[in-house]
This record gives sequence, structure tokens and C-alpha cells, in this order.
Amino acid sequence: MLAPLILPYIFDALTKRNAKYFKMNKAELIDKMAIDAGLSKADSKRALDAFIGAATEELSKKDGRVALVGFGSFSVSNRAARKGRNPRTGEEIKIDSKNVVRFKPGNELAEAVK
Repeated sequence: MLAPLILPYIFDALTKRNAKYFKMNKAELIDKMAIDAGLSKADSKRALDAFIGAATEELSKKDGRVALVGFGSFSVSNRAARKGRNPRTGEEIKIDSKNVVRFKPGNELAEAVK
């Protein structure tokens, strides 16, 4: 299972750094995972890509949900159609409904970020 390998690094990135001042990209996450887990960068990249692929596959299913205890859960919800405005012209436009991914942080993550 890849989640136990990946989650501590995502959790670390979110809790120990203020997101306003520090942002971690995929390459930096792979580097941190490799160092902390004693893996090669190639193995860390494969693990992260596998996690992303598995989560994407599950979320693309009907009623898909990925729950990671202590970290949070990803789910899909439908955003209803609505009216908007073209910022350039001010013209009213119709925005179609679409599915969006939502993230709800778990208790441990929420407490660590306070």
C-alpha cells in the first residue's frame, strides 16, 4: 500500500510550513519522500504517481471517494449550472454544471494546521 509511504510527506509539507510563504511542488515532494523514506528519487516518483493514479481512478467512478484516516478525504460533488459574467465585456454567460473534487481535512491535519 503506497499511502503510508506518501502521506507523511504531504502532512509534513502542510503542517510545518505556512502555505502563504512556502509552496511545495511535485519535484520537491518527491525529493523529500526519497530522503525521509530512504528511497531513490525514481522509486519515490513511481510511488507518488501510483498514488495519484489510484486516487484519480477511484474518484472518476460514480460516488468515488478516497479516505485517508487522519489526513482527510477526497470526494466528488456536482457544481450546479450558474450564471456568470465575462470580466472583459461584462456580458452575462452561462456556466455549465460540472463535477469537482472536494477535500475535507481529517482531525489530525486540521489540528496540526491550526
